[in-house]
Parts: sequence; structure tokens; C-alpha cells
Amino acid sequence: MSLPRILAIMGSGETAPTMRVPHRQIFDRIGGDVDAVMLDTPFGFQENAPILAEKSTEYFRETVGRPVEAAGLFRTDSDDVASVERAVAKIRAAQWIFAGPGSPTFALRQWETTPIPAALADKLASGGAVVFSSAAALTLGVATVPVYEVYKVGTDPFWIEGLNLLAPLGINAAVIPHYDNTEGGNHDTRFCYLGERRLAMLEPMLPEGAFVLGIDEHTGIIMDLDADTAEIVGKGAVTLRRNGSSVRIETGETISIDVLRSGGEQLGDGSVDSTPETKADEAIAASGSSETEGATPSLAADAKSLEAEFDAAIAAGDSDAAVGAILKLETSIVEWSRDTLQSDEADQARAALRSMISRLGTAATGGLRDERDVLGPVVEAALNARSVARTEKAFAVSDALRDGLTAAGIEVRDTADGVEWVVVDPT
Repeated sequence: MSLPRILAIMGSGETAPTMRVPHRQIFDRIGGDVDAVMLDTPFGFQENAPILAEKSTEYFRETVGRPVEAAGLFRTDSDDVASVERAVAKIRAAQWIFAGPGSPTFALRQWETTPIPAALADKLASGGAVVFSSAAALTLGVATVPVYEVYKVGTDPFWIEGLNLLAPLGINAAVIPHYDNTEGGNHDTRFCYLGERRLAMLEPMLPEGAFVLGIDEHTGIIMDLDADTAEIVGKGAVTLRRNGSSVRIETGETISIDVLRSGGEQLGDGSVDSTPETKADEAIAASGSSETEGATPSLAADAKSLEAEFDAAIAAGDSDAAVGAILKLETSIVEWSRDTLQSDEADQARAALRSMISRLGTAATGGLRDERDVLGPVVEAALNARSVARTEKAFAVSDALRDGLTAAGIEVRDTADGVEWVVVDPT
């Protein structure tokens, strides 16, 4: 039985909770138990590459519910020819192949003298799923943005030759993930950290007839090559941009791949975006938008939302809801910890978690547990002993018990209605 031919491209979030459902959809389309391999070359230059590989496979096992094996192909420019051959054999035998974050130029340089590009092309021709995201997605088209060299090093914008796995599909495009990125805050980091100015510089350098296929963060396009359809999934949109004019296709839409082949021309001008200047202003104004509805999903956004949920529960005196918010944040920290791009937010989320737990347990800082509930059993036992001592006229014992409670911050008051006690504010 032949396998369906699936090409899925994701803008980001490849190991985040947001893309769990699209990953499951792709596995379901392939059907049954499949040999799944993660091509780990894009981040192979990093010193923590083995840790990243482990976290990625853990994500697919724990969050997606599918076992995935790492190819073990961090580099090919070494003398270990046998390990390269073993990795290539895994990729050829697999029915599902994934690659994600890292450096697109490093990946291309490592793959160019190997059978990897041909193995990927054969998978798309004969059956199976190729799922590329983030840095790996950049390599798929006719041209690739060398994002590190341009954004980090400061090299003037240029293209390098991509794998061009889209060409057999009739799509003449350069893929740009992280299309709606707003991490820059006060400067434009859309279009995979290029911004409008640099993307406008690059467009005229594209091969004749080529256009930009942009994919928003936490968004994907799943192409069924047998049905010749493409489904937009996730949180955002896919953009087809030619010479500065763009057409957006929103999540939930299913289109013919012919729309992609035409670079959006089949859709006409009805969905053309606003001018570059307006778009840049909107992106900068939207930075830090985790405070608004529809914010880009992230661990930081989850922490902020759940802190607000916790605050509301505290104000309402709802202990169950407050505990629920804490448990949801703990779950979110675990899930987002598998997303290698979100690791810098973990400390902030853990700090929020600690704060919420502390507030829940301390009335003085706005929590729900009354200190009397905690101290009551101990104090009542001491007061009962004091009462017995007084009855037995053991006044020294009675006074010692009272003095001990006072030293512990408990004020005992003998009234006409009986004994009362209060917790004394140490200030």
C-alpha cells in the first residue's frame, strides 16, 4: 500500500504545545505505526546539540504521542563516514522526516555533498511526510535567507541557493518562516528577522518569476501532493508576496496548490496587505502583545494569563480556581520546556509559579489560607492544656503555656465569654 505524499512547512513552534494538533494530523494522514526520524543537522553546530535532540524527541513522544528517532547527523564534514551512511539509511527508510530550528546555512553546507537532498525529494515523490520548520523551512525553496549572517553578523542582505524541493511541485518560491515575528519590540523583525527594508532589498535578487512564501509563527501549511491541496493550520496565516504586494491565506483555509504555484495571482487583489510602511508600524505597535487577545503563544504569555487567572481567583476567594491556575502553569512550564526557542522564558515562569504558591499559603500577602487554619489545632491544644492547669491550680504551668504562645506571636485573651486568641502582627 502506497503512502500519501505530504509536505508540511511550519513557521515556528515546531516543539511547542501550539503545534501538537498539526503534528498529530500529519501522522494520522500517514496512518498506522511509522518509522519517524528527526534530521538534527540544522542545530548540529551547537554545543548542546545532543540535549536539543533529546528534548525534541521527548516532545514527540510525550506531547504528540509518537516515537521519533534522531538521525544522529549533527555534521557531515567529519571523517566518520559510517555514521553519515547510517543516518542516511534511517532517512531513506523513514515514512516521516522532521527538521527544525538551527542555522539554514549550516544545514545546507552539511547536506550539499550528501544524498540527503535526493532522499528528501524521493520521499515527496514516492510517499511519506516531510515536515520542515523554522531554520529547516528556510532551506526548502529556490533561495534561502542566511538569517544569522544578515541579522546577527550584519552582512548585507543576500540569498544562497536552497534545496529547491518545491520546484518539482511547480512552486517557484523562497520560504520565509517567522513571518510575523515581533520580538524586536521597537524595531521591525518580521520576515524571519529581516524586516521590511531588508526584504525589499532582497526581492529583486530572487530568480526570475520567484516569489516569497511566508509562514507566520505557530502556523503551518500541510500540502497533500496527491490531492493537490494545501491546508493552513495553527494560529496565523500564510502569505504569498511578489514585488512587495502580498496575499494572505488565513488559518483554517484549504486551497489548491495551484494558488501557490501562481504566487497568489489566482486570488486576485482582494486580500492584498496594507502598505509596507503601515505594516511595519502595526508590527512595532503590536510588540509585547501578550497582554492582548490573540497574542503570539509563548510560555511568557501563558504565565501572564495564568497569573491574571490566579489573581482573579484570589480576589474571589476561590481556592480551587487558584490552585487550578498554579497547576496549569506547572503543566505549561513542562510543555514549553521542550520548545528550544522558549527556554529563555523558563526562569520568569518559574518565578511566577513560586510567587503564586507563596501567596496561596500566606494571608499577609493576599493568599487564601487563613493563618488561624494552620495554627488553630496547635493553639487550641495548648489552650486546653492551660485550662486544665488552671483548674488544677498549676498556675506556673498555665503561665508558662501562655508565655510560650506569646513568644510564638499568639496573644491570649481571657474574656467573660471564654478564652480568645489572635495572631499578633510582628510589625
